[in-house]
Amino acid sequence: MSKLRINSFAVSIDGYGAGLSQSLENPLGIGGMAMHEWAFATRTFRQMFGGDGGTTGVDDDFAARGFTNVGAWILGRNMFGPVRGPWPDDTWKGWWGANPPYHTPVFVLTHHPRASIAMEGGTTFHFVTDGIHAALERAREAAQGRDVRLGGGVATIQQYLRAALVDEMHLAIAPALLGCGEALLAGIDLSRLGYQCTEHVGTPNAMHVVLTRRGQQKP
Repeated sequence: MSKLRINSFAVSIDGYGAGLSQSLENPLGIGGMAMHEWAFATRTFRQMFGGDGGTTGVDDDFAARGFTNVGAWILGRNMFGPVRGPWPDDTWKGWWGANPPYHTPVFVLTHHPRASIAMEGGTTFHFVTDGIHAALERAREAAQGRDVRLGGGVATIQQYLRAALVDEMHLAIAPALLGCGEALLAGIDLSRLGYQCTEHVGTPNAMHVVLTRRGQQKP
């Protein structure tokens, strides 16, 4: 059965999933890039952006797992870009250039309608204005039996967690302190929602933790 998954979501030691003041210059907020250093050197990450080489091992294994059996993605609007409010025009098409790394349909949550954008490599961005359940329904239909990957950001993940819709979540806890930002799990009782830690592996670059929803509790 198709799952809703979170993979390779980086979190600081003090629990932040993004820094403050996201902008064109700071896509992950101030200091946010430090949380993703575990991924930058991996073979999977480099190949995703057209590079060569890269490290193998545990970090790369987790990065690669995130792309296995994924038929569609869901993103929050902040993860798609820094533009706020009504779309001023159709200029902004994401952070990733003409060939984004998704290669599947991607459903972007927003309050402001916009026409779908077909990109190179099989990625098409669709903009969903009627909420998280509608986005998941459309993504599952597009995935055709494969899994749906939830990319973030923090507010989007929180909404899906509180609705008990996420089946599995892989967090990469980086050895970095942000001090402030967007706290990923603030106010969320994962135990009550039925999550258990089913895997944890440490490397010099990150502690990889997999949480799987076992119970049937509802928020």
